[in-house]
Amino acid sequence: MKIDILSLFPEFIEAFFHQSMIKRALEGGLMEMAVTNPRDFTKSRHGQVDDTICGGGAGMLMMCQPLFDAAHHVLPEKGPRDRVIFLSPAGMPFTQDKAKQLYRDYDHLVLICGHYEGVDHRVEEHLADELISIGDYVLTGGELSAMVIADAVARMVPGVLGDAGSAQSDSFYEPILEYPQYTKPADYNGWKVPDVLLSGHHANIAKWRRKEALRRTLKCRPDLLEKLTLTKTDQKLMREIEEEEK
Repeated sequence: MKIDILSLFPEFIEAFFHQSMIKRALEGGLMEMAVTNPRDFTKSRHGQVDDTICGGGAGMLMMCQPLFDAAHHVLPEKGPRDRVIFLSPAGMPFTQDKAKQLYRDYDHLVLICGHYEGVDHRVEEHLADELISIGDYVLTGGELSAMVIADAVARMVPGVLGDAGSAQSDSFYEPILEYPQYTKPADYNGWKVPDVLLSGHHANIAKWRRKEALRRTLKCRPDLLEKLTLTKTDQKLMREIEEEEK
């Protein structure tokens, strides 16, 4: 998997590349990530990448040419396993399912970060394959969105997390929240780790974890349960939870 990010603030993205899991993934050759500054491709001798809005309006828009040329530089010949994504509040919401789909269907992602008051609409129409939003709010630029997507997709790559089961056990890998987890000490200020987790009985621990994941989802994100196919065991656990919560 390769991810290219187009950003006017490469130092922001480069700092992300040098942190924790992403740093290990890049240094270990498990994936590739790079940032490209559209300003390096402007034809303006003053380095201009934005201009006034046609028809009038406040602010400035990023121009087509630097973004198109930067994208074509990192992706000279586009194939079916390549995907150009523009980060925009107008895009479809980013989800765990979308992260899995991007990892499964593509080998090379190009993430375009907007800035200023926005981007010339021709970038959406003729350069981007799709628009993605990380939430119903407006950010100063697309850099945070790009890092969110890059991080979520990177977790899908085998070996990046170190533990092969880690990504599958994450909240939202399936539509259920992760079960509560604890570490030492077993008793802190009178708040004790559940006895079952100290029992060494793996089957009972697995059952407890599934039940508590269901309980936590029911409490915090009941909407997710509508997307979850409950097994017979899940249904039994849900009945137990309902009785206990009465």
